[in-house]
Amino acid sequence: MQLTIRNLSKTYSNGVKALQDVSLDIPTGMYGLLGPNGAGKSTLMRTLATLQEADSGTAWLLPSNDSTEGGIDVLKDKDAVRRSLGYLPQEFGIYPRISAVDMLDHLASLKGIPGARRKEVVNALLQRVNLWEHRKKSVSSYSGGMRQRFGIAQALIGDPKLIIVDEPTAGLDPGERNRFYNLLSEIGENVIVILSTHIVEDVKELCSNMAIINGGQVLYAGSPEAALLQLEDKIWEKAISKTEMDDYHQRFRVISSKLVAGKPIIHILSEENPGEQFQRAAAGLEDVFFSKIMAA
Repeated sequence: MQLTIRNLSKTYSNGVKALQDVSLDIPTGMYGLLGPNGAGKSTLMRTLATLQEADSGTAWLLPSNDSTEGGIDVLKDKDAVRRSLGYLPQEFGIYPRISAVDMLDHLASLKGIPGARRKEVVNALLQRVNLWEHRKKSVSSYSGGMRQRFGIAQALIGDPKLIIVDEPTAGLDPGERNRFYNLLSEIGENVIVILSTHIVEDVKELCSNMAIINGGQVLYAGSPEAALLQLEDKIWEKAISKTEMDDYHQRFRVISSKLVAGKPIIHILSEENPGEQFQRAAAGLEDVFFSKIMAA
């Protein structure tokens, strides 16, 4: 399967250009959509999930990348998309007093799974996301990580070909985040999984392909490895004092800074050795992200 997006645009009534000629080819597997808050990620996800209209452009869910024959027009054939879609939004509503097993059974019924199979499907999903022992508890009583795992369970109902997850690890502790990584990696072996996030670590850990989006525009599309090669031998770092920060921002292309033991360490982008006791640093995906955002 492949999701092919061409020249997708969306402008809201207040004049905000949320998407500007977005074109992407998203193959089977984990695909990271990386960008800061307000970059247009959620608009793109909601459009692909048939929750809002685009102004222009196309999006096709294809059995191959050769032609649209046998494919689904995502923007026009919404019923077919919904039958092939699993969606985990950043916030999802639940009935406060209903147990996880009853909630999944209800959602499976809405997906058209007959009663004879429904119990089997629901039980298998609860075991897959490691919630079987907690199946009779209300979802509203779950921890953040458990709620996200329940969200994945509901997204998997009906064996979708396309799964969209929007900011799934925000607020999770390290243990729950690792469990969620493992679950998403397993799912992404056979279907298209779009992971929309502003957390660079999520994309680094999970995705073989990615795009960086900001201001509704695609700034980079490709593999994380190829993005890192673009910055090879171009990242330099130095520990400075807080009072020197403005001066270094004026004289160098500072793309990021972080505090280590209370002292800023800055990363700059430079083709040549900048001198002044800068040391060459290995480029990270965070450097890619900030360099693309700053260049836009």
